[in-house]
Amino acid sequence: MAGAGVAEAQHVTIDRVWPDPADDLDDEALVEALREAGEVLRVNFVSSVDGAATRDGLSGGLGDAADRRYFELLRRVADVVVVGAGTVRAEGYGPLRVSDASAAWREAHGLPPHPVFAIVSGRLDLDPASRIFTEAPVRPIVVTTPGRDVAAFADAADVIVCGAGDRVDADAAVGALRARGLARILSEGGPTMFGALLAADLVDELCVTVSPALEAGDARRIAAGELPEPRALELAHVLRSGSTLLLRYRRLTAG
Repeated sequence: MAGAGVAEAQHVTIDRVWPDPADDLDDEALVEALREAGEVLRVNFVSSVDGAATRDGLSGGLGDAADRRYFELLRRVADVVVVGAGTVRAEGYGPLRVSDASAAWREAHGLPPHPVFAIVSGRLDLDPASRIFTEAPVRPIVVTTPGRDVAAFADAADVIVCGAGDRVDADAAVGALRARGLARILSEGGPTMFGALLAADLVDELCVTVSPALEAGDARRIAAGELPEPRALELAHVLRSGSTLLLRYRRLTAG
């Protein structure tokens, strides 16, 4: 999902069910909780009740106005938004821009008007002449693997090279982003990237919207790949808009 319907989403009611019940939260209340974390790698997904990550092949088909509102607020507080190239193509991403309200909030809090857009492509199968690059409000970042012809991106993006073959080294990529001062990292998918971040034990928080629908079929889950062992999480909040739940989990720390 590339941020469609933001104007509509700004007016949808979101209540907090837990831990401190409150009705009709404004943006400041929702953002305050997200800003509590300093350096954080946060992942955002939408899923049906029965675990489907897509409808008709797209995650945007599962999202509603509440999901779009929260999606925008997650971007509002991010330094960089990281997305896999397959998701960029499938979901129809354009140049990454936040809403006018988000841009104003960011500037008031000492941030650039828009977060950086970082696209991960192990095979570098991206077009440097696409709108994502030519109309970007902030110079994007491309993360790819050694041996790719990066010369075509010299005028379009900064390039981070790490990994081997077609596989980007998630730990090195995150380290390179943080070395640029991009402390608050938001990953919007897809499932393969989420799996790679989990395998590298880099995920601090997961925000997942539970869409009130049963999809069945063979849709993918929000994470793909193998883990040596399950990652334990703790619930940070439960938000509700109608029958849609917006859940936020964080890494379970020892003690």
